[in-house]
Amino acid sequence: MHQIQNLDAPAVKQLLAQNDAVLVDVREAHEYAREHIAGAKLMPLSQLDAASLRRDQPLVLCCASGMRSQTAARRLQQAGFPVIANLYGGIAAWKAAGLPTQTGHAAQAA
Repeated sequence: MHQIQNLDAPAVKQLLAQNDAVLVDVREAHEYAREHIAGAKLMPLSQLDAASLRRDQPLVLCCASGMRSQTAARRLQQAGFPVIANLYGGIAAWKAAGLPTQTGHAAQAA
């Protein structure tokens, strides 16, 4: 079984800038609509559907603080996803690193 990587915000930003990963936000739709990382695909933990995610691209999961995304990562790991990472500290850590978020935008489903 592959190990789940915990990545800090700058490492995730670099992966996204290089188009080397897909960012999946596992918070609920109202949280995503209030604020999210640009380009993040919404797939709430409560509706996590491994079958609808591509296995040929690394996934980086995020939530508010890193707890729900860690749970989602374990579920996807059990479903056989080869490359999964977790944004350590969630969106809170992303913002603490001075990285931008988008606010008030409609959800973009994964």
